[in-house]
Amino acid sequence: MTHSIAILGASGYTGAELVRLIATHPDLRIAALSGERKAGQPMAAVFPHLRHLDLPDLVKIEEIDFSGIDLAFCALPHATSQAVIKELPRDLKIVDLSADFRLRDPAAYEKWYGKPHAAPEMQAEAVYGLTEYYREEIRAARLVAGTGCNAATGQYALIPLIKAGAIDLDEIVIDLKAGVSGAGRALKENLLHAELSEGFHAYAAGGVHRHLGEFDQEFSKAAGRPVEVQFTPHLIPANRGILATVYLRGEAGAIHDALASAYKDETFIQVLPLGEHPSTRHVRGSNFVHIGVVADRRPGRAMVIAALDNLTKGSSGQAIQNANLMLGLDEAAGLMLAPCFP
Repeated sequence: MTHSIAILGASGYTGAELVRLIATHPDLRIAALSGERKAGQPMAAVFPHLRHLDLPDLVKIEEIDFSGIDLAFCALPHATSQAVIKELPRDLKIVDLSADFRLRDPAAYEKWYGKPHAAPEMQAEAVYGLTEYYREEIRAARLVAGTGCNAATGQYALIPLIKAGAIDLDEIVIDLKAGVSGAGRALKENLLHAELSEGFHAYAAGGVHRHLGEFDQEFSKAAGRPVEVQFTPHLIPANRGILATVYLRGEAGAIHDALASAYKDETFIQVLPLGEHPSTRHVRGSNFVHIGVVADRRPGRAMVIAALDNLTKGSSGQAIQNANLMLGLDEAAGLMLAPCFP
């Protein structure tokens, strides 16, 4: 059975990534695409790399007839997303790629995003979209909240270790590097080529990055007590990819064993042999996560290094993985593309 889907916010990077992946999906058909500023234009004009596909033109959201749509991907900015989603039909399945429904506590949302949530009743309904940890809840969900791409990377590296008691929970440092597409497609002076290329800088340092809300929520849940990590993201002059180096107090062998055991049956998460570490170039354009463990020269300390593509496994690929579960499809359908190398 083919399912009809809509992509709201298809003129952004995550929208384009959804289209790219769904183009080879055996069970999904794109029935509607929205793009408020690009309404009336064909996708080929907005994203020429998709010109070979037979796609509907971009329209405004209010022009979409949702009566024949089985599921909508909402790839809109936070705050915009919650306002749109609360007006959509109640029988429509939704995968939201924004930050609007990731945090269960309305007070936490207000703390990290600076304004009260506009649809708190739906916030309580949403299932957190870290697929490998919420698989059964996602199958039964109407609304799934996609994770932050940085948040997903850190969680894949750490949740098994927290659950296994393999590390000191009070000494966790996440040093993360992210490609520029994670900042979205909107024009920003600091993302101009002359401002960004040949440079490398930290941002949101000192515990102010919004994805810390997800870390606090999910790590504390896994531990059964409050856990706060030290987290510094960096912007690198690359289009795609996230590499997180996590510094830990714990034995490298036990850490590797916990990760290997947790992910041994997971299609998209590959734990490398002990001592090897991953690169963003080896997961580019794919839904795979590579995780490595390296012992530090000091006994009792180790590093976990995780790599994923922020637009695929960190966002649009994760969204399709969750949609597959919600629609009763093969979880890996449309997502087994090999990474693009070099």
